[in-house]
Amino acid sequence: MGLIIRSSTIHAAGCYTTAPIAKGTRVVEYTGPLIDKDEADVRYEGRPITYLFGIGDGTRVIDGHGTAMFINHSCDANCETEEIDEHVWITAIRDIAAGEELCYDYCLYDGDEENAPCNCGAQACRGSMFSPEELQQRERLARKAAGKRLSVKTKKKSHRKKQSKEAQAQQKPAGKFGKTLVKAKKKPASTSRQNKTAGGKKKQVIERPAGKSQKKIQA
Repeated sequence: MGLIIRSSTIHAAGCYTTAPIAKGTRVVEYTGPLIDKDEADVRYEGRPITYLFGIGDGTRVIDGHGTAMFINHSCDANCETEEIDEHVWITAIRDIAAGEELCYDYCLYDGDEENAPCNCGAQACRGSMFSPEELQQRERLARKAAGKRLSVKTKKKSHRKKQSKEAQAQQKPAGKFGKTLVKAKKKPASTSRQNKTAGGKKKQVIERPAGKSQKKIQA
């Protein structure tokens, strides 16, 4: 059995077999230094691509530096990973034909990416390299965060309405007796009336009492 690395239609470079592989065969070991997850976070902070493989409870990872690190993800994989005594093996889960690209389900977790999009092209592709459990957890957290944002928004609206009513009540100055002064429509005084001219301007005619006769003074 021989393995080669060449361009992949799934992502960048992929790992291909040059000979048929029978189901259940251990194809290749995922090799590399074994480091703490915290160290890996510091070492690869800000890097978009890593080849870390979590083992055990996930507190330690293998920093991939071998042939297996080129094996791409697929939602319809022909291999799976198997951990034995802190060694990770890539094992065939079906018969694989010569020239076929090897792939397994990454089941990613604890990643910084929003959705880790999958490009495997499988009919049953779930659209992400994250595990189904991780996707469910992220969906729950997203719903919870959306609910909090909606709650805060509703509270702000309610507060604004309350402030608006208080502002309306305080908009006009209080009178001597603490009553709110409301401007009423002006009523024509008994001694005056308003007429409109043709031009739309107002002129005021003031009627003043006279002796025997009345004079109209136009202002």
